[in-house]
Amino acid sequence: MSKGKESKPHIGIFGRRNYGKSSFINALAEQEIAIVSDVAGTTTDPVKKSIEIPGIGPAVLIDTAGIDDTGELGMKRVKKSLAVLKIIDLAVLIINESKFGNFEKNLIKDFESQEVPFVVINNKADLAPLNEKVKKQVFENYGVDIIDFSSTGPKNISEVILQLSKAIPESAYTSSTMLGGLLSYGDLVLLITPIDIEAPEGRLILPQVQAIRDILDNDCIAVVVKEREVDSLIRVLNPKPSLVVTDSQVFLKADASIPKNIPLTSFSIMLARHKGDFENYLKGTPRLSELKDGDKVLLLESCTHHVACDDIGRTKIPRWLNSYSGKNLQYDVVAGLSSLPREITDYAIVIQCGGCVITRKQIKNRLKLAVDAGVPVTNYGMAIAWMHGIYHRAVSPFIKIDNKKEDYL
Repeated sequence: MSKGKESKPHIGIFGRRNYGKSSFINALAEQEIAIVSDVAGTTTDPVKKSIEIPGIGPAVLIDTAGIDDTGELGMKRVKKSLAVLKIIDLAVLIINESKFGNFEKNLIKDFESQEVPFVVINNKADLAPLNEKVKKQVFENYGVDIIDFSSTGPKNISEVILQLSKAIPESAYTSSTMLGGLLSYGDLVLLITPIDIEAPEGRLILPQVQAIRDILDNDCIAVVVKEREVDSLIRVLNPKPSLVVTDSQVFLKADASIPKNIPLTSFSIMLARHKGDFENYLKGTPRLSELKDGDKVLLLESCTHHVACDDIGRTKIPRWLNSYSGKNLQYDVVAGLSSLPREITDYAIVIQCGGCVITRKQIKNRLKLAVDAGVPVTNYGMAIAWMHGIYHRAVSPFIKIDNKKEDYL
């Protein structure tokens, strides 16, 4: 289950079977958007529901299967539910009758391992109010208050919403600027956007659209051009660009065409700095120069998409990396949240896409396995820049504003 094109904060609802997870979602949304039944195990797979939450705004609730499911099929459902932890910004743990046992404790361990904040709801409180002893123990162990709640005629929905808004990280529903630290009022930014087989019919790709909006939000001017027109445009453009952002696939053309005194980067590196694991990318990218024959390379795509004959991740990067390294390398490509085909330690390096359709947290969670295992990680754009010999120029605009130029250049 991937986040797809939903950039809204994601909230996962967890708990045992028949504890009222779906009823809780309906109460929160104030409409029946989740199937409710007295039969335990009605929800079999994680299901996404989009709602508006006061204090948070548009959000996606994910209804999951019961964590106490049994049997071979039940274990598969539980595994799918736990996989949701990689894409959510907040977890809601539903309990009944103040029961707080190993299922709940183990689930909280999973929350903590994925650094997912959580709140605890004692649902069906009209039938069995919260036990104060359990409430005290949970607070002492986890620093979290349990909220009494009844999905039947909820009276304290505002209290629940308040706790959700307090617990969810602000970064999950507020967006920071991608280029603002590089720009001043009225600056002109040149965007080089090839129109090739991978470009969607009649549209720009998402990172290009995001860059245009960010430039306008910073009260600057966006000029968009294909790579073939760059040379003629740069000669007459006045004022000169304060920044040029190019598609990584035409990095060499852009580097040759744009005067060295004008900062140059790529859409993918822009996204890497904005919401990727930029610090670890900076550390990991140089390891591309140390690859050996037989090394395995993992390419991570954040979404599933139609694969073009000259796909950037599946075709171009492997071709460039083979040429750059001169080595016989093996490649695995994993899209969305699909399982890895081998142990993470089998890989010499991991190359993550720009992640235009997912959040910073989801990218970092996706890379956490590699980072924790000491496997170097990089990003499509940064890897391409390194292989083409223009890495330092491409990352330097962001290194400067992060005051870390001396550490990496």
